[in-house]
Parts: sequence; C-alpha cells; structure tokens
Amino acid sequence: MSKEDVAIIGVGQSAFVRGYQGSIRELAFEAYREAMQDAGISSVDIDASIICSAPEYDNQRSPAGIIAEYLGLNPQPTFAVESVCSSSTTGIKIGYSMIKSELHDIVIILGFQKMSKISSADSQERMGRGADILWESPFGTMMPAYYAMHARAHFAGYGSTEKDLAMIRVKSSKYGILNEKAVYRKEVKLDDALNAGLVAGPLKKFDCCANADGASCIIMASNAKAREITKKPVWIMGLGSATATMTMSGRDALNGLASARVAAKNAYAMAKVTPRDIDVAEVHDCFTIAEMMAYENLGFAEPGKGMELIRAGETYIGGKIPVNVDGGLLSKGHPIGATGGSQVRTIVQQLRGEAGAIQVPGAAIGLVHNIGGVGVYGNVIILGR
Repeated sequence: MSKEDVAIIGVGQSAFVRGYQGSIRELAFEAYREAMQDAGISSVDIDASIICSAPEYDNQRSPAGIIAEYLGLNPQPTFAVESVCSSSTTGIKIGYSMIKSELHDIVIILGFQKMSKISSADSQERMGRGADILWESPFGTMMPAYYAMHARAHFAGYGSTEKDLAMIRVKSSKYGILNEKAVYRKEVKLDDALNAGLVAGPLKKFDCCANADGASCIIMASNAKAREITKKPVWIMGLGSATATMTMSGRDALNGLASARVAAKNAYAMAKVTPRDIDVAEVHDCFTIAEMMAYENLGFAEPGKGMELIRAGETYIGGKIPVNVDGGLLSKGHPIGATGGSQVRTIVQQLRGEAGAIQVPGAAIGLVHNIGGVGVYGNVIILGR
C-alpha cells in the first residue's frame, strides 16, 4: 500500500467560541470557506461530503442534508457520521476509504457542533448518555467523574500527581495564547491550576476543557487529483481505529485507554513508522489526565513514565515530542464534532511549515489522537509531507 494514495489538500476551521450567534449552517460555512480557499477549488469539484457531529445539540434532525444544501454541494451525495468526540476523524477514515475504493476523487469532511444552544447542565446530561444509559450514566457518572477515575488509577498505579496534571495545563495555556481560534487565551500559572476549585477529585477547573461552538473542514483527494490541484499535499500515511467497552466495569485497567493503544499500533503499522519518528502530535486532552495517558498509549513514554515527559519539558516545542502546541482542547475548547478536524488542521499546517509562532522546526511526520466518549472510540491518524 502506497503512503501517497490519499492526500489532504485543504483545511479550515471557524473560531471556537462560547456562544456563536448564527445557525449551524453558517457555522459550518466558516470552516468550509477557509478550507476551500486553502485548496483553491470550488463546490463543483467536490464529489461527496461527510458531515460529522454528535446528535441532540440542535433541533435540526439530519443536519447533513441542510449543511450540504447550504454549502451548494447538491446533488453530490452527503453522509452523516457520529462517534461522539471522534466523529470527524471517523469521517476522515470513511473519506479515505471512499477515495481508495475509487468511488470518489475529492471528499470533504466537515465537523461541527453548536453546544451553546442548550444549558451546561443539559450538555453534561447528554455527554453522560454517551456512556451506558442502563448501567452507568443514571448514577451520575458524567465526563469529569469518569476521567477522575482514570486520574485516581494513574496516581495509584504509577505515582503521578496533581502537580503533573497542572503542568500539562500550564503548557496548554502557553500555546493557547498564541492560537487566535482558541476559546481560552489566557495564561494559567502552576499555582492557579493547583489551587482552582474542585470539579471531580482530583480534577480541578483547569484540568477540564470547555464546551464550545465550532466547525472544522478537511478536504481529501486522490493522488492524481492532489498532484493536479496543489503543490503542498499532506499524505495520509496511517489510520488506526479501535473500540473499547462502553462500561468501565468491562475494562481491564483504568490507567490508560485500550482503544488508543490498539488504534496507535494499527496506525504505526500501516504507516511503517514508530513513535520515535513522530515530530509533532495532537492528542485528545479533554482533561489533563487524558493527555498524560496519551503520552503512554501512543508510545511516546513507557506506561507510568508519561509524567517524566512533562516534568522535563519534552512535550514543549524544542522537546523530544511536542504535543498540543495549538493549546489542545484545554485551550481551544471542545466542539464535539469539530474537534478531530481541528487537530488534523493543526498537523497539516505544521507539516507545510505554515504554523507561525507555534511551528515545530522541520516537522515531517505528525500524529493525531482523537477519542470518542470515555475512551470508547479511539482514532489515530499519521500524516506526512
């Protein structure tokens, strides 16, 4: 299998905000417009669209049809994809398959979420229903509580601490300040993170990402089309996906995510690279403990050694493996359906050398780690220039 079968030729993202004033179709257009301008193509060039979002945040049922119509993509087919927080990277895998099978030459993957339409309490309740609604979520296991269990398990098994998690948040804020599309652009000092109010022990306010409204758009093309359209294609080298049990009681351990480990193993094998070959990574840091576990699940550190990376500054630009140098979810915010596409956009810009103040010098291979639910769905994508 060639590493240059399918390329990303355009990327776009809206600003991530707390209260977008327009409709979901207008929000989607912001990301679409930027991606189309980036690729230098028009709507007639698009063969198919994949629209990615989590349900129940908007009154519009089947929003894929509305968005495709608004973007001028009819009569090309459109498809709806949902795997909660990993929806848009799942869309990328499906788009890759469509192009590889020669069904389509150019496919867009558009992820969006307008979470401000409902209250924070309602949002938490919907997120809770991303777990097993019979055996878990009725008992109050909302997202912070789930990841608090992961943090407790990591602390107990490996000796990581609240300070290690706070250091991850400090790094996030350093780069989030530089990201004009991030919802949270303020410095977080170590003492601020350590002394913030408790959300679900041991996780505090700054250990948790914020809900946001936003959209992302990725344009993918076959080898022939990519070389015809752009001089800067970014190739999809590897794709890995895995699924874990919905119930926490069905898992062997809580100090890592099995879905991420399996997805990473498969992506590395397809790309024929190892963790040592990755120059820059975007990981799904919905909570600080999620980034810590990602270091280990992706092979950047041995199990239980992730805290050594953050303590030594190795996940900063200039370190061994720069991670989330756009601020990650902790600073950008987390508009569920748009998050994975935003991560891919960052890596594409890094590999093109277009990341500005957050550029990792010489980045040639990048990785995206996108998780859906509480580690239920794991997607890992490896990109190269």
